[in-house]
Amino acid sequence: MKIPLSWLKDFIDLSGLSVEDIARKLTLAGMEVDEILYVGLPMPVYKEGEKHEFKTNGIGWDREKLVVAEIREVKAHPNADKLTLLDLYDGQQDQVVLTGAPNIFHLKGAGKLEKPIKVAYAKEGTTLYDGHADGQVLMTLKRAKIRGVDSYSMVCSEKELGITEESDGIIILDDDAPVGMPLADYLGDAVLDISILPNMARNANVIGIARELAAMLGRELKKPVTKLNVSGESVTKSVEIEISDPELNPRFVAGLIRNVEIKPSPYQIQRRLKLAGVRPINNVVDATNYAMLELGEPLHAFDYDVLKARAGDKKIKISTRAAKDGEKLTTLDGNTRTLTSMNVLVCDEQGPLSLAGVMGGSESEVYDASKELLDAVSNEAKPDEKMQQGKISIRGTSTVNVLLEGAAWNFINIRRTAKQHNLPSEASFRFSRGVHPALAEGGVSLGLKYMAEWAGGTIAPGLVDTYPLPPKDAVVDVTSNDVKRWLGIDLTHAQIAELLSRLEFKCEVSNDKVRVTSPNHRMDIGEGVVGIADVLEEVARSYGYDNIPTTTMSDALPPQVGNPIHEWEEHLRDLLVALGLQEVVSYRMTSPEKEARIAKHADYVRMANPITPDKSVLRRSLIASVLDSLEKNIRYSEAFSFFEVGSVFEPIKNELPNEPRKLAIAMTGLREATAWDVKDSPKLDFFDLKGRIELMLSGLRLTNISYTATDAYSHLHPGKAAEIKVNGQVVGAFGELHPLVKEQYELGDSAVLVAEFDLETLRAVAPTYGIKTIPETPSIYEDIALIVDESVLAESVEALIRQTGGRSVTNVRLFDLYRDEKIGAGKKSLAYSLTYQAGDKTMTDAEAAAIRNKIVKRLEKEVGAKLRS
Repeated sequence: MKIPLSWLKDFIDLSGLSVEDIARKLTLAGMEVDEILYVGLPMPVYKEGEKHEFKTNGIGWDREKLVVAEIREVKAHPNADKLTLLDLYDGQQDQVVLTGAPNIFHLKGAGKLEKPIKVAYAKEGTTLYDGHADGQVLMTLKRAKIRGVDSYSMVCSEKELGITEESDGIIILDDDAPVGMPLADYLGDAVLDISILPNMARNANVIGIARELAAMLGRELKKPVTKLNVSGESVTKSVEIEISDPELNPRFVAGLIRNVEIKPSPYQIQRRLKLAGVRPINNVVDATNYAMLELGEPLHAFDYDVLKARAGDKKIKISTRAAKDGEKLTTLDGNTRTLTSMNVLVCDEQGPLSLAGVMGGSESEVYDASKELLDAVSNEAKPDEKMQQGKISIRGTSTVNVLLEGAAWNFINIRRTAKQHNLPSEASFRFSRGVHPALAEGGVSLGLKYMAEWAGGTIAPGLVDTYPLPPKDAVVDVTSNDVKRWLGIDLTHAQIAELLSRLEFKCEVSNDKVRVTSPNHRMDIGEGVVGIADVLEEVARSYGYDNIPTTTMSDALPPQVGNPIHEWEEHLRDLLVALGLQEVVSYRMTSPEKEARIAKHADYVRMANPITPDKSVLRRSLIASVLDSLEKNIRYSEAFSFFEVGSVFEPIKNELPNEPRKLAIAMTGLREATAWDVKDSPKLDFFDLKGRIELMLSGLRLTNISYTATDAYSHLHPGKAAEIKVNGQVVGAFGELHPLVKEQYELGDSAVLVAEFDLETLRAVAPTYGIKTIPETPSIYEDIALIVDESVLAESVEALIRQTGGRSVTNVRLFDLYRDEKIGAGKKSLAYSLTYQAGDKTMTDAEAAAIRNKIVKRLEKEVGAKLRS
């Protein structure tokens, strides 16, 4: 948010502080100043090597050469039709100034002006921005002849002074501008660009920032006086309000002002709005924006006569309700928007008037007929002729009577509505972060006050105020011990109360505590232990973070207790990374449509407030998340090996969801990267994934592992899928992705291999293992090749070898698979490497041969195996 310094000074005395001092105070209090823009005030001068604390931009105005002046007559240029010569008085002497400003061209040849025009005048030698150059380019005024006339000075536009980028016309100051005063004293300013975080939304206004500064500096906050001069019939006799859902609209306030005159706002008001980043429109609309920026309560002005015409002979009835699906509203930006039932509308009995908390509707907007006529005429080649022919038309007369709205809205609903319709506005920025309903009444009163000052008119007595759901103010008890323990500073109860009172908390001091009640502009104070933390944060900010001494912890450190589940998962991650896999971390939110590509689920845990439609539910499949990551990256490498460890969410009716932990793996591409010495690298296949799974399980010290072919998983290729069992318990499954599932993704031509494990089951079967001594006796190594039927599983043969050999066979490894007609049709040869070892003695060759013969006989009996010669 951009805050002009001159505006802050309306509410707090900042004497004795530089702009940088103020920015430093705000930053230390949690409102970081991103940039300081100097508009006329002297720029800071830094010594060589001195640190710049803040990003700084802008221009300082020379007090001697830039002054307030008045134009007394606009004369024609003798040699140029589009230029004029100004008789100007700068407070010391008369000047003749050449200009091409279009906004005073209509006064050419009108003679002495009845009321002089006050302007910003730059003398010879002044440094300004070039009004005709792109961007901000500095120039210095030098004497020159233009079309035969001596030119040495100028009247300035906003661009030349660095106020805005507008250079179409010169600045016309207010009538009370003192001629001869240095412009830096009259208009000089600095703008603080403050980052307003969500927890500081209450300070998205000038008074909020002034309140914070007053608390930190111990100075008085000067609040605006909103005493209104009222006359005529009360607004309550002509307007009523009905709220259909207080949860969406806790409060609605309306006020009425009659007989306003639509015209431009005073220049000082326009300048402040522009420096704050808001475009001036007219005095009535500017009053709503000015009051919003000042107090923090967004307002909306309706043309009262339009509402009266729509109501006919009946009383105007304003209602708020949820929109109907498909209902339409044309907003102030001219776009017709199709609404949904999650949008809230402000309506009368004829239909929608505005999109609540976001933007008003065009039909009942405050209307400036003169501006519309000027815009229409400026776009026509022959305006007078076309006016007579009726080809230029306007709505009618300008707005005369204004109904002013101030309300409170559900911040989540406003955030969703603004995002749905892509309508970021100053109002939705504030409402979507939470505006306290108590501000509505003060906001309307302040807006009416400014309208009366700038547009004339009379304010109707009373306000229509419907307040069905007042929020409960938080009440928190804190003690000096809390402050000592949490902040490390010693404060008495009276000192705590004094610091909080600066921020308008109500405090009741007793012997043992301070009872703190949150002020009526705060919605961020909780209760209980959260409330204590919130209140102590305010104590620390008011005391000054930079004043809190650095101390060591006074409490004893808690005992360090490990987290076995987390440590086990970290060990698993380390194993997978060591095996060449790369971890991915994906969003837990997804959409049913995304997951339907791999598996369809009947129900999901749905988000109450999804940030986007494709993140509307919590995931049911971790493989789907990893495949999404694979699809997004598939074009960037020849091979991928991804894994993710995370939760999936299984809904349980009327209860919190079950959140089992899963491991998902996905691999695809080449086995080796292409290089000058690598030609035709084979692609990753089923056995590449199986090998990594075996090494992972070995790293987890798991034994008694078996792999069984399966067709039970719809996302896996039949015949190329297996279930993994540890101690007979299924812990996961892996295989090649089913071709029909792969078609749903853009994953290239290579096979995609996937695996998923249930980590809770896997962790449950993980053994607790101790230490074994290294055997002192030598081993005997022997290879045997066995011919078996094609249907016999290698794992069955290995299991029989281990079972028969007992403890004497310490290792069994399959190292060859051979098929040939020479060994018989429907046969295969399995070659195993066996390791024999006795723990208590050196095993002899005869003892090893006896064990081998026992194994071969058992295999021949059980599976019909024959020893291959």
